[in-house]
Amino acid sequence: MLAPGFFYFVIFKYIPMWGVLIAFQDYQVFQGFLASPWVGVKHFDRFFGDPAFWLLFRNTFVLAFYNLFFFFPLPILIALMLNEVRQELLKRTVQTLIYIPHFISWVVVVGIAYIFFTTEGGIVNEWIASLGWEKLNFLVSEKWFRVMVVSELMWKETGWGTIIFLAALAGVDPQLYEAARMDGANRLRQLYHITLPAIRSTIVILLILRLGSFLDTGFEQIFLMLNPLNRQVGEVFDTYVYSIGIQQGLFSYSTSVGLFKSVIGLVLVLGANYTAKRFGEEGVY
Repeated sequence: MLAPGFFYFVIFKYIPMWGVLIAFQDYQVFQGFLASPWVGVKHFDRFFGDPAFWLLFRNTFVLAFYNLFFFFPLPILIALMLNEVRQELLKRTVQTLIYIPHFISWVVVVGIAYIFFTTEGGIVNEWIASLGWEKLNFLVSEKWFRVMVVSELMWKETGWGTIIFLAALAGVDPQLYEAARMDGANRLRQLYHITLPAIRSTIVILLILRLGSFLDTGFEQIFLMLNPLNRQVGEVFDTYVYSIGIQQGLFSYSTSVGLFKSVIGLVLVLGANYTAKRFGEEGVY
């Protein structure tokens, strides 16, 4: 039973890690890993000295912070609300409906956003115009870009994110609630003193794991939302790596950018895990 998962991680996670070596080489496709000349940290020096570095870092960090601040708590809140629903049919219906967007590709999601928010016949802008207001360029505006990206992520992934928290809530002993009711605790008191402590460890572990991919803002979504008018706030590490690595063929340079992201994620995970242990939580190791 362990074999499929074991071979999956070995083949698709561990073996490809050798590819980070080209970040320290002037990699040539026809020469391969072993014959390409070693250049040390040349590409890192170039990256950190590039005027685009701080632009990329700022855009990536701001989007990552928005995702963490607005998106991460939302599945917890929805799971807590669903846990309070006593009609099983209603609960399962709502769960099914909010799971569906997870299976929709980002191409379709961005297409839906275009239909709703374009200035040429978009549903939202037509409604705004009907009120006598000026139409808003949601899709090309720097001001609205991050709002659109985070909102799409929340709509698509919130329902799917509730699964783990609902599973954790299912393990809470019902007798604890009965004892609390006998002591006069209302629903809010039960939530604060029983429900939240029961899933606290799950929240901490998922937060630590989320920090590991903190700078992964989602290439496909950002790439589809980018255009020349919002690129100043929308260009992130993921799209930059695609541009210089795939389109321009600078494999070593783009690998150094990806390795930088991975190191930041590792530092955040180690720091968050250490902090969690200092506050008495289990952590991930």
